[in-house]
Amino acid sequence: MGSFVGTAVLELENENTVAVNQKMLSVDDSPRISSFYTRLDDLSYKYVLNGVVSSIKLVFLSKKLNLLVPCGPLAVIVDLFTNHHGWIFFLSLLGIIPLAERLGWVTEQLAFYTGPTVGGLLNATFGNATELIISMYALNRGMIRVVQQSLLGSILSNMLLVLGSAFFAGGIAHSHKEQVFNKGTAVMNSGLLLMAVMGLLLPAVLHFTHTEMHFGTSELALSRFSSCVMLVAYGAYIFFQLTSERSLYVPIAEEDSQNDGDSDDEEGPEISKWESVTWLFVLTVLITVLSEYLVNAIEGASVAMSIPVAFISVIMLPIVGNAAEHAGAVMFAVKDKLDISLGVAIGSSTQIAMFGIPFSVVVGWITGQPMNLDFQLFETATLFMSVLVVAFMLQEGTSNYFKGLMLLLCYLIVAASFFVHIDPETIRDEAEKP
Repeated sequence: MGSFVGTAVLELENENTVAVNQKMLSVDDSPRISSFYTRLDDLSYKYVLNGVVSSIKLVFLSKKLNLLVPCGPLAVIVDLFTNHHGWIFFLSLLGIIPLAERLGWVTEQLAFYTGPTVGGLLNATFGNATELIISMYALNRGMIRVVQQSLLGSILSNMLLVLGSAFFAGGIAHSHKEQVFNKGTAVMNSGLLLMAVMGLLLPAVLHFTHTEMHFGTSELALSRFSSCVMLVAYGAYIFFQLTSERSLYVPIAEEDSQNDGDSDDEEGPEISKWESVTWLFVLTVLITVLSEYLVNAIEGASVAMSIPVAFISVIMLPIVGNAAEHAGAVMFAVKDKLDISLGVAIGSSTQIAMFGIPFSVVVGWITGQPMNLDFQLFETATLFMSVLVVAFMLQEGTSNYFKGLMLLLCYLIVAASFFVHIDPETIRDEAEKP
């Protein structure tokens, strides 16, 4: 009995000892476990923070052109405390340049995840986002001539300046041979540009010859109908590109993959897909904000700098908006990827002519603004001659530095013409003043 009691007491003591040890263990380990998860939370927070900081550095500090980014906030400050429209316009213009270039870069990053066909369309679309945003602000303020001239200037800039620079730089870099590109795609884009010229030419001729059935309304009705037809044609062109013409992009991709043996040609995405989408949204918002200050200061800047509004709208604004296309087209031409350069330059011109302009007319129709396709005879004739020159340059499917030089000199003539051109609307407004 005594041994049984002794054994029971020993077992009870052992159980109590185990329970106490387990309790002590649980008490001692609970802060360790919680501190472990706290360290994990700190690590994940620091990881996210470091990712955000590195992404910001890559977007805003990786190019020397980003030194112009502070010009945007300066334009806002000058607008708040002064009334110097010349400085507001100039600083807004400089501030938009790096944002437009970064927008093009982010679009290229996103194109790595979407494939060459969709990527080409994204490049053309967001490459023209700056001009479209500026046009929408100007249209909202009733500045119809600024909308017309800035969109016209974007077409001229892409066709003559951007394509000319690409041909010239590529021809100099590869002077030992003639560069070649896909002739079929170039001819198709030239045909679409000629269709856009027809859409702009007929309302202008109707207005100039005073042969409208209903004066003041027939021209507007024709413009709206033609714009809807042009949008349908552009939609069909996009569908054609995404289906039947998908093979046109294969040789480019294959050529790139064959040349990947060179370390200089190896390219890949620098940021993730969701980072690209986020930055696409952020940069579009920033350009939208600066575009408002830019548009509001155009007329005041014209007076302050003694420069015609037509020259500002046709030459200065598109050069800023096409900064990304300009740099990208030249870079690809130097790398002997002329098909991509052609897609950037002519593709952007086609999109503005067949989508940007008719879209502005439809938006004006919805918002009650009398936006039409009558770009006046001078502007329409300039566009017609420019499209013809480019079409003749592209018909052989080859390029060299001399063709590029000719396109650049043509753009120089166009710029000089608009510098001495007075808008007929301005003449009419001056004549109506008492």
